[in-house]
Amino acid sequence: MLMAADDYRRALEAAVREYEALGDQRQQIDRRLAELAQTMSTLSRLCGIVPTVSVGLTDGCRLVLRSAGTPLTPLEIRDRLKSFGFDLMRYTNDLAAVHTTLKRLNDAGELRFIAR
Repeated sequence: MLMAADDYRRALEAAVREYEALGDQRQQIDRRLAELAQTMSTLSRLCGIVPTVSVGLTDGCRLVLRSAGTPLTPLEIRDRLKSFGFDLMRYTNDLAAVHTTLKRLNDAGELRFIAR
């Protein structure tokens, strides 16, 4: 019986290591995808290509956060959205819209707020 418990513990430790390694890979992939999306957006504008499908604010915030690699303030997120060419003109208060989006992403468990 003791041998089986040791086997389970080793299997659990292996599963935890693999889970953590896959999480690291996901972060690297997400960061690279965000970089490529920004590059494609910039190159498209330079080529005079207008996207037919616009990215919503939620996806824009996700893109900014994934490419950052470090925590950002809502103000930094808004400024990066602008630098990506995201159209914030449709919002009366763009910073409030970013705050609301981040709160929804936090409530959904997609991100977590960190105190500075």
